[in-house]
Formats: sequence, structure tokens, C-alpha cells
Amino acid sequence: MGNFFATRLRPLVVLALLPAVALAQTPAKTPAKTSTKASAKTPALAPPAAAPIPAAAAPQAQLPAAGGPAVRYAVAFPNAVHHEARITATFAGLVPGQKLTLRMARSSPGRYALHEFIKNVYFTVATDEKGTLLPIGRPDLYSWDVTPGADGTVQFAYTLYGDRTDGTFVGIDQQHAHLNGPATFCYAQGLENRATEVKFELPTGWKAATQLRATGDDKATFAAPNLAYLMDSPIVLGASQLLHTWQDGGKNFEMATYYLGSTLEVDELVKRTQRVVRETAGVFGGELPAFDYNRYTFLADYLPQAIPDGMEHRNSCSLTSPATLRGDGALGNLGTIAHEFFHAYNTERLRAATLEPFDLQRVNMSDALWLGEGFTQYYGELVLRRAEFYDNEQFYERLSTYVNARVNSPGARYNSAVDMSRQAGFVDAAVSLDPTNRQNTYLSYYIQGAGLALSLDLQLRKSHRSSLDKYMQALYQEFGKPQTPALAPAKPYTLPDLQRVLGEVSKDTAFAGTFFRRYVYGHEAPRFAENLQVMGLAVVPVKALAAALPQQVTFEDGRCILSRNTTIGSGLYKAGIDRGDQIVALDGVKVTDLASLEGLMRKHSPADLVPVRVRNRAGQERSVQVVLTEDTNVVVTPMESLEKPTVTDQQKAARAAWLASTAK
Repeated sequence: MGNFFATRLRPLVVLALLPAVALAQTPAKTPAKTSTKASAKTPALAPPAAAPIPAAAAPQAQLPAAGGPAVRYAVAFPNAVHHEARITATFAGLVPGQKLTLRMARSSPGRYALHEFIKNVYFTVATDEKGTLLPIGRPDLYSWDVTPGADGTVQFAYTLYGDRTDGTFVGIDQQHAHLNGPATFCYAQGLENRATEVKFELPTGWKAATQLRATGDDKATFAAPNLAYLMDSPIVLGASQLLHTWQDGGKNFEMATYYLGSTLEVDELVKRTQRVVRETAGVFGGELPAFDYNRYTFLADYLPQAIPDGMEHRNSCSLTSPATLRGDGALGNLGTIAHEFFHAYNTERLRAATLEPFDLQRVNMSDALWLGEGFTQYYGELVLRRAEFYDNEQFYERLSTYVNARVNSPGARYNSAVDMSRQAGFVDAAVSLDPTNRQNTYLSYYIQGAGLALSLDLQLRKSHRSSLDKYMQALYQEFGKPQTPALAPAKPYTLPDLQRVLGEVSKDTAFAGTFFRRYVYGHEAPRFAENLQVMGLAVVPVKALAAALPQQVTFEDGRCILSRNTTIGSGLYKAGIDRGDQIVALDGVKVTDLASLEGLMRKHSPADLVPVRVRNRAGQERSVQVVLTEDTNVVVTPMESLEKPTVTDQQKAARAAWLASTAK
């Protein structure tokens, strides 16, 4: 999934709320990744009553391919202006009179939550091969039942609505369609291992781009070996497609881009993407994955209606953003590219056993997203630095974010990285109406995992003559590189596997055991200051006026209302003030607007005891004393920038080696 960073996050000081905890919410896959996954790829589409068919970063069929004709889909866009497609799925070679259950997916490879895609399907019609109507039953909210006639064929047609251009859903308009498989195609329970074919009736001028294998000369018909692969293969269609192709290491790459700006800006992005590919391969010793059909496709929609997002797939990635390809927008979009392409190794081929097989009807709870997403987050940023698209200051800013988020998160003090990974089903673009207390119980596995990656990388370099690069290479060689004939990992890893390989790479099983016990299974915060000192970097506390209170209130008709939960341990929390309460007065001065609140805050310093008049939801007023707690935010900075630099030549050399290009 996409890179965590959509915008630069800057340290703050607070009155009772630790600002870094705002990082508790996991991005919906994300923005400019400097922005922009993670992810569970190719679905193992399995009926509830049958053993699930493995699906992984790519179709995984440990079961023999089912016999029978291929499942055929015809996709047309007769009403694209109103965001609709008309899809007909044909299932042949069925047993006459034997009920066929059709479903829409409830989840999607690369996401970790339920999305109920059937909600955008309507006007369903079922016929036999001659067009004779067949009755449609609705056994539950997620499926249809159709009984084939004597010819053993069911043609199931439906209208699909989609107006969200991102990596999870469907976006359709007059010029363009961005299709995610699970949100687009119905499937038949029990026929998941049949081959599939998709034929598009393209409007004039439209072209198609996808990781699927093209068949025939029409460039509008594509094939997949089974349903799992189809569901893991996004498809982008439309006019004004800019297609760039290149070769690298004997592999074919292509980038299909939709953008309303200058073609020169797209050309520059493609050049930078090529450098990202080389730097990413460098992490793994220069080796590129064995892409199916020897091709990897970047599907980029940089359009005004697009949602900032990134989604990895086995041989492609979906990149969506409304940002331009200039300045910060270009860098943010490149960050998403770096994150998603790293997933071609980590989570697509190097996959956790808890993501296998992927189930389209439920959420796969994973215990290893701190590595699958978090380590990918770390490397997405490090690759940009090694490629010199970030300067040192930009990279250190990212490191500061990891440190601040971990140190300031109440939830991380009680829940392990494994616990945070298991929360993905509730935070990964999941939707709920009721308020939660994640401000105090959760820290994104993207950021927590990135902090673990940073700490582990520096410890390996300092004490074990190794690096995180070597660790990732070893994991990839054992668990990622071996693939089954069904295009799926032959050996997904477990947490004990990760610990064992760390012991082998570090040549220190005690170190590996301690690291996992303290930081993966346990709640200890990494010793960031000690680790970063190895690279001649200092962790310096930030001194500033308390500023978080204005960020956690809203003003309604002259009333100052707490808009979110207060943080455990903060002054507001200890004073018994929480979401929905009104700050009537501070220091005896009535608070009616943001300007008055900020003016009062500027008169104080951290640790001041301030009288606060507060009214609760029941309308009861009381006066309390609130301590203006200073946050523990820091910045990571080179030691030579301090007044008394103590950096050594050895530290400078270690830093240079860490940040140096590994491209070959």
C-alpha cells in the first residue's frame, strides 16, 4: 500500500495532547506516498464451504486447475458519463439443474479491511446461452443463485457503478476508467481455478493497460490463468494514455500515465522511476524479480478526480493522485512509486503466511505488517535518499517522524508491533460510524515498522558487520524468490522464520531473540538516540510554546469544543477533560475564537499550571487546574550542526555508506 507521508509532518508542542499521536491513523493506502501500502495480493478465491484456494501476491493455485471452459467477461461503457459500466460474465460447462452461486468480493488484495463491493452492483439479469431468462435468487447480502438450464451455461449481466479513482475501488467517466478487479468482477463459487478472459468494448480512442496477458490483435482482450490472478490485476483504460516502455536487467517495464499537464513532466517522472527501480534492486543485491510474462507495469492516474493512493500488485502497481508532476507534487508521487515498487519484493513475493491464502470474503489478519508495510515505508524513503531525490534534511525529517510517533504514542507502550499489525482490518480504509479510542491505543504499523527498520538497520551496521539490506536479501532468497508454478510464493514466512534469519544474518541468535522479544513481541521503544549516534546523528529535543490545544478544538457559535480524545498522561486527560467538553475560559479569560486561544497560549511555557473553566456535555461547569505538558518531540540532525560537534570520521564514513547508492 501507499507511502504514509502525504505531507510533511512537523514537530509540535502541546497543551495536553501529544501531537505525534496523530500518526495513529493508518493511511488509506496512500498519498504520495511520500505518500503513498501494503498488502495482500492475489486472492485465493475460495467458497466458504470449500478449502480456500491459495492466492497471494499472485494467483496461487496449489489445487490443480479446474477443468471446463474459461470464464469470460465482456465489459462495455455505454453510460460512462454517469460512471457506469455494463459487465456480462459467462460461465459455461456447468451441470444443468445444479445451482451456481455468484459473488462479489468483500475485500481486496493489498487492502486489509472489508469494502462490500456488491453495494455498487445493480440491474442484474441472468440468461442461458440463447438469451432465455433464468431466475436469480438472493441467498444472502453478498451473493446470487442461478440454476443453469439444459445448455449448462449462465450469462450473468450487471451494471457496475464507480466514481472513486484509487487503488481499491472503480473510477469511471467519459475519458477514463480505473478498475480494481474485486470491485469490478463477480465470480462463481467453485470455479475459481478456471482460466479467465476479459474483453473490453472500448470507446473510440481508448486504450488499455494492465499486467494481464493480451491475447489476439485487438489489444482489448486479456487472459488470466485463474480468478486469483485476475483479481490481483488492475486495469486502466481511456484516451490520452501516455505509454513509456524500457528494459532493465532483461526485464520489460512500462508506465501508462494519464495526466493533464505537460508531457515533459511525465517524461521526467519516468526517468526518475527508472532510477528508483535500480536503487530498489540494489537493496536486493541488484536482482530484479522474475516478473510473470517478463513485464512490470506502472499504472499512473494523475488526474484531478483521483484519490491520493498507491496499491501494489504482483507485476504492477496502481498509482493515483490529484497532485501535479511539478515540485512537491512530483516528489510526493515519486515517493508512492518507490513504496509500491518495493512491494514487488516485500509482500508480493516475500509474503507472510498470515496473508495466505487471501480470502475475498473476509479479512486476512496479519501479524507481520510491521515488516510488510513498515519496512517498505522505511525503504521507500531510503531509496529516494540513495537516488538523491531527497537531500539529507528531507530524509532526516522522515526519521524524526518515526522517532516522535513511537515515543509519543500511548498505544505503543501497551501494544506490540504484532498487535498493531492485527488492527489493520479496522484502520486500513475501514469505515465505522462509532468513535474509537485509537488516539490512545494504536500506532500505524507503517510508522512503527519504519522505526523498527531504522533501529535494526543501524544496529546491524554497528555491531554485526551487516545491514538491513543483507537481512532483506536473505529473506528474499529463502521466502520470496521461490515461486510455485501457479505464480505464488512457495514458502510464505512466519514470525519465527524472521527471527531465525535475523540470527543467521547477524551471526548472533541472542541478538535476534532480544530484538524480537523487546521490539516485535514486546512494547519497548527502540533506543533511537543510541542507534542514530552510530551515524553521527543527534536526537535533539524541540523547544516550543504549547501549541497542540488549538489543533484539537473546533469553534461552534463562539464555543471552544474539544474535537478529539485527549491523550493518556496529558494535562487535559489528568484533569478529566475529554472530547465534547467545552473550554469556557483559560486563565480567567473567556475563549471564543482561535485567535483568543492562541494569544493565551503564547503567554505560557511548558509545565505551567493554568486554571481552566470547562463545561461538560451535561452542561455542568467546573474549574480545574491543568498542567501545560511539553511534548517529547525531537529532530534528528547531524552532530556537526550542533554547537559542540563531536562527530568522528568513522561516524561520517558509516553515514555515507548507509546513504550511498546501491544501484548497479
